[in-house]
Amino acid sequence: MLLLIAGLLAFMVPHLLPAAPAMRASLRDKMGASGYLLAFSIVSLVALIMIAMGYGEAHGRGIGNVQLWYPPAFMKHITLLLMLLAFILLAAAYIPSRIRTVAKHPMLAAVKLWAFAHLLVRGDLASLLLFGSFLAYGVLDRISVKSRSSLGPLGTAKGGLQGDIMAIAVGGIAYVLMLLYGHAYLIGVPLVRTSFAP
Repeated sequence: MLLLIAGLLAFMVPHLLPAAPAMRASLRDKMGASGYLLAFSIVSLVALIMIAMGYGEAHGRGIGNVQLWYPPAFMKHITLLLMLLAFILLAAAYIPSRIRTVAKHPMLAAVKLWAFAHLLVRGDLASLLLFGSFLAYGVLDRISVKSRSSLGPLGTAKGGLQGDIMAIAVGGIAYVLMLLYGHAYLIGVPLVRTSFAP
């Protein structure tokens, strides 16, 4: 459990630096733009590995990972629907479309949906720490980007119906691949039993 907590802290602190522009600017001045980006990327990668290992360890050994509540079985259907929306929003973050324009910051919306959807079906302490932390991060960062008028990776780019169709198609395909194969191989938990799932 400690590894999970350490990984979450290592990931959240650098990602919340934009909320403190003065501190971020100071670090960029000292390290240089490329040095700051490299350090940010390395810390993020190491933190994600720590999170994955810590979460897997908490579930594998179960040490300290108490069950806080027992989600109703029907919640899994709601989670599957929310995750489809999350994948579409994630795709929309990089595809100019009306979906992106309405969502404003679709990547953060996707992170919040992902976290909330998983909290609906996981009632253990490790899951609360993991998904609760990312949900809180998504909310805090959304407030931060609004106050900073940050526009996201595509800036002011806008799109129409074609962009909407592309975002839905890309997000839908990614969702199906994750549903059938990705979750089993990346997370170790098959969502759909297939001949390829372990």
